[in-house]
Amino acid sequence: MMKYLQRLGKALMLPVACLPICGILMGIGYLLCPATMQGGEISGAANLIGFFLVKAGGALIDNMAILFVIGVGVGLAQDNDGTAGLAALASWLMMTNLLSTGVVTTLMPSIAENADKTLAFDKIANPFIGILAGIIGATCYNKFKSTKLPDWLSFFSGKRCVAIVAGVVSIIVSAILLFVWPVLFGALIAVGEAIVGLDAVGAGIYAFLNRLLIPTGLHHALNNVFWFDTIGLGDLSHFWAGDTSADVSWSLGMYMSGFFPCMMFGIPGAALAMIHTAKSNKKKVAIGLVTSAAISAFVCGVTEPFEFGFMFLAPVLYLVYALLYGIFTFITVLVGFRAGFSFSAGATDLLFSASLPAAQNTWMIIPLGIAAFVVFYVVFRFMIMKFDLKTPGREDDDVDEAEKNVQLSNNDYTAVAAVILEGVGGKENVVSVDNCITRLRLEIKDYTKVDEKVIKSAGVAGVIRPSKTAVQVVVGTKVQFVADEFKKMCK
Repeated sequence: MMKYLQRLGKALMLPVACLPICGILMGIGYLLCPATMQGGEISGAANLIGFFLVKAGGALIDNMAILFVIGVGVGLAQDNDGTAGLAALASWLMMTNLLSTGVVTTLMPSIAENADKTLAFDKIANPFIGILAGIIGATCYNKFKSTKLPDWLSFFSGKRCVAIVAGVVSIIVSAILLFVWPVLFGALIAVGEAIVGLDAVGAGIYAFLNRLLIPTGLHHALNNVFWFDTIGLGDLSHFWAGDTSADVSWSLGMYMSGFFPCMMFGIPGAALAMIHTAKSNKKKVAIGLVTSAAISAFVCGVTEPFEFGFMFLAPVLYLVYALLYGIFTFITVLVGFRAGFSFSAGATDLLFSASLPAAQNTWMIIPLGIAAFVVFYVVFRFMIMKFDLKTPGREDDDVDEAEKNVQLSNNDYTAVAAVILEGVGGKENVVSVDNCITRLRLEIKDYTKVDEKVIKSAGVAGVIRPSKTAVQVVVGTKVQFVADEFKKMCK
């Protein structure tokens, strides 16, 4: 299970890499055009440029789930074939249409009478469904890409049948979610209602659950309990309406304030820990990914580029990450720092909300931020090193410098691939083909058919057998050419 989650995490790296620049664009846009966040007239060159940048960044941020659909579909496919991405997209379109509020309330009119259930299906186009569609697309591709149908259906044989199968599977999954999704959503609303009376502890529990549920999209259920007037609270709506704690029955802003030190300073601290613990040959990659993600979190509170960058690679670390949010929210409520957001807890929203009547002790973001930076850095660095967690820059496909210097004795890549294929028992014994920087990674059916002597006769540097179903051939930096020829022979 852990290995599959790590594969999923790697598959998410490509779409996640698209997000940080969008967060930065949106942050600059909000600064130039506050009206895009606060409302009001948009006029003048600066405002129009800001509006343009916000919409440019939002084009991907608002459609992040679709990026995950394609990224997961292609990333989990055995040979990263685009057919899997197409199948994943078909699955996404099928599920989000079948589970849209209009369709669901037609199938089950009673849902329209229940505000919580209606809200659940209003939020169905979320990252969880996107990842699920990607998994369905990739799984159907891996299982059915070589399917042979009768002659009269031969047009749909092989890869052409993958999207069709994915669509059928998606219908079944949608039928299950029709009953399961509102139950999960309703359960979280009930949890939210239960912790409202716990004051600072309740705020901490909410923040913890909010981060924990980000991958599923179910955090929207909790957000509607605390931020809007679902059960008579509306922390966000009352804050921006100009109310104060005297106008409500709770300390206004307590369900938003704790996110500011975590997003503005905690994430940069965690990002620095990831950079410091990245392997030397991957440090530049880690810097490129997490630095831009940290900037977008600080400026405008867009945290998904950072969170999806490691939540599946190191789920235990993500659990600790969510727990830190809970702890800092609890502390923030107790010390009296109050700020609000209309978009997310970044510097832009802090600046705009500081002048509102409910804002209190906003200067405390400095000591709270310093504390969050240090704590997140120390905790992340300790966890990563202690448990050898696979955060960005520490993935398993890192290789020794010696492997990079391997030279094949034969530059005929087709011949090298042919010998390796013979050594692993022929294409009938090969389940999947992949490669990292220097190694050809093979999944096989029968380990007894593998002949290491034959493989080494191709001039490769070595053969590694991590398990009975895995063979790694150390080819060197020209592995991609050998892998391409090997894949052709296996078709």
